[in-house]
Amino acid sequence: MVGRWRSSAAAAAAGWVVAVALVWAAALILPSSAGDPFAYFDWDVSYITASPLGVPQKVIAIAKQFPGPIMNITTNWNVVVNVLNSLDEPVLLTWDGIQHRKNCWQDGVMGTNCPIPPGWNWTYQFQVKDQIGSFFYFPSLGLQRAAGGYGGITVNNREVIAVPFGKPDGDITLFIGDWYIKNHTDLRKALDDGKDLGMPDGVLMNGKGPYRYNTTLVPDGIDYETINVELGKTYRFRIHNVGISTSLNFRIQNHNLLLVETEGSYTVQQNYTNLDIHVGQSYSFLVTMDQNASSDYYIVASARFVNESLWSRVTGVAILHYANSKGMASCPLPDSPNDFYDKTFSMNQARSIRMNVSAGAARPNPQGSFRYGSIDVSQVYVLRNMPPVIINGKHRTTVNGISYSPPVTPLRLADEYNKQGVYTLDFPTRPLNRPPQLGTSVINGTYKGFMEIIFQNNDTMVQTYHMDGYAFFVVGMDYGEWTENSRGTYNKWDGVSRCTTQVFPGAWTAVLVSLDSVGFWNVRVENLDTWYLGQEVYVRVVNPEDNSNRTELPMPDSVLYCGLLKDKQKQQIPHGSQTSSYVRGMLLSSMMILASVAIFP
Repeated sequence: MVGRWRSSAAAAAAGWVVAVALVWAAALILPSSAGDPFAYFDWDVSYITASPLGVPQKVIAIAKQFPGPIMNITTNWNVVVNVLNSLDEPVLLTWDGIQHRKNCWQDGVMGTNCPIPPGWNWTYQFQVKDQIGSFFYFPSLGLQRAAGGYGGITVNNREVIAVPFGKPDGDITLFIGDWYIKNHTDLRKALDDGKDLGMPDGVLMNGKGPYRYNTTLVPDGIDYETINVELGKTYRFRIHNVGISTSLNFRIQNHNLLLVETEGSYTVQQNYTNLDIHVGQSYSFLVTMDQNASSDYYIVASARFVNESLWSRVTGVAILHYANSKGMASCPLPDSPNDFYDKTFSMNQARSIRMNVSAGAARPNPQGSFRYGSIDVSQVYVLRNMPPVIINGKHRTTVNGISYSPPVTPLRLADEYNKQGVYTLDFPTRPLNRPPQLGTSVINGTYKGFMEIIFQNNDTMVQTYHMDGYAFFVVGMDYGEWTENSRGTYNKWDGVSRCTTQVFPGAWTAVLVSLDSVGFWNVRVENLDTWYLGQEVYVRVVNPEDNSNRTELPMPDSVLYCGLLKDKQKQQIPHGSQTSSYVRGMLLSSMMILASVAIFP
């Protein structure tokens, strides 16, 4: 469902709307999703002006909201998201942690999708098959997340599945992340010119700047986030680090954080007074309002592994406000861990996060039913990153000495049309002793194989690695170089299953993943600067015995074409703002009519 509209073509646009609505209504009766509800979202991705740190700047909004709306859905629901790109550059939305079973066509990264050009729209359609938990979406191209464009994805349990804790009195989503006053285009240029991004200008909470806890560090007049609560009630806080490159320590003054879930897995429930949340990670806590409310309380997210006296401005502060609060917060912020020169505390904290093996998740069978520790590994990849290097006169980052250079033709489309030379299937299983180079080398994953990946971080900053399409078991991490003997330290029983894991500088993290979903799947750092400079790779998973689309959904009829296949793309009509509103209104009306016909024939 692609469209470019113009105000002088309203009649043509109306015909297009009917066609689109027919397709959307037809989705209601797709046999592959029979019985599972549909959730529809109509989003305009556009710029708005905001001043989160007191300086007006251009940010990316979703449906005129910054941050974007929360996508509140339930296990196995089908999701349809119509995205209109009102930016002045191409866009793709990716769905961090959503696995897109058999359907990498909807993943929203450059290896699977052609970007949505300015003025065009495209409709994502996917199912949150066998998933629960806390995730988020964001624009995946060219540091756009540094300008916003992110929002939450809450996947609730079906009513027939027991949740391993009582129903909270409220559900609160909090986006935390470092922030620059410079536009994302300026940040891109800095990286292109070989410069470092430097210290962020602050930390945002739900798109807002810090409460004025310090009159020297925080200017007057900044809008801050306030979370309203009631004494004696328990709330579920879903925390997402949607920032650029900074690990943050999260804490709520005088309150315990009972960890219950991370990125789709219920965890062993344990209390933390604070927790390090690295870029791209998501956690759920239960927080009970058990204080006397003599005043409001601070909610803090501050930069980790930095000189705090120099980075004091990189602190986000929101307010926890009891209904019976007796005054404003005024005391010093709660302390962060004091381990600038010793990261053992943070690593031990990460190791303490374990899976609740007796609880069900999306299905009633316990999470521990998949005994990953007894499965034979079929492939091993040691993926090592280094500090930025110079390749062809440009600063680049690498994995195993290869800096990923995205081709103009998405990898999955190249396979579909048998276009040769777009990529190579020769990604090294270990770092090679050769000069770093640009390349589009892909990991050749074995369908239904069990892969061990060791992320070796030889850089000086924490790197957070993410894998699209899958959740992996985090089985070990330690300082130094990984060796075969390191396997003796692996957790082979209750390692947490998640999609994003931190790798400390001068350290390694090992994960295990079952390659049971066909497609091209992106493995990347979530740190935007090192990702932009090439620190990523794709895993290709193909079922060689299937030619009938049983293990992969077919290419969507609405697929966008680019690169070697650009001639296949049909010409569209550019939109105008008035026609856009008119057409979207017609679209929703037509959908309601046609949906009622589909449901009540």
